[in-house]
Amino acid sequence: MSNILFVFEGEKTEDQIVASFTKHIFNDKTVITCAFCAEIYQLHRALVDDKDLDTFSLLKDIPNNKEILKGFTRDDFAEIYLFFDYDGHSTLASDKALFQMLDIFDEETNLGKLYISYPMVESIKHFSEELDFKNLKVEAKKNIKYKKLVSEEADKKYLQFSKYTIEIWKLLIINHLSKMNYIVTDEYILPNESSTQTHIFKNQKEKYIDKDSTISVLSGFPIFMFDYFGFTKFSEIIQ
Repeated sequence: MSNILFVFEGEKTEDQIVASFTKHIFNDKTVITCAFCAEIYQLHRALVDDKDLDTFSLLKDIPNNKEILKGFTRDDFAEIYLFFDYDGHSTLASDKALFQMLDIFDEETNLGKLYISYPMVESIKHFSEELDFKNLKVEAKKNIKYKKLVSEEADKKYLQFSKYTIEIWKLLIINHLSKMNYIVTDEYILPNESSTQTHIFKNQKEKYIDKDSTISVLSGFPIFMFDYFGFTKFSEIIQ
């Protein structure tokens, strides 16, 4: 039971990210990917409607996953990780619901561990030598056409995941983890320990969302890697 299940909100962009980082960093793991094909807030609604619902059964019932998960049972996966967008402009968006989801999905060996990207999965590549990434934030509750914004503001070398090198991954991981630390501690340096997803969101709420209705741009993928490998192994990877 060494398989790992990655659950994404969508399929296209997330698959490209996984293909790239499993090639360069996560290459000794057996990773199966599937999609929920809806927002985090719809997953919350499904759980509210059925208290006994388990993550794997829910995913297996989604048409897009039938072939991918065919022949698998929950026992075939040691860990489940979910990667979703903050999506503050969604008509279903609810900060209260997100806090509940982070509380429910906090254990990868049970229902799964949830990682949030602010505002969306494209935040991983919202990087440029011209941008002040430490202070980079966007509107939290409006539809700002974020994908288009990223394509305009990010350096070209960060736009296509298929062209990422290990050096690009290292640079982005270091900056996103430094950003995580800044959101939580006000220090833009690589942390020696991670912060929980709930703690990160609490600080996003207090310092950005509730203050001026913005969100600090941050990807969940580097934080997952940091959590997964631990400080010592992670330090070796980014050397």
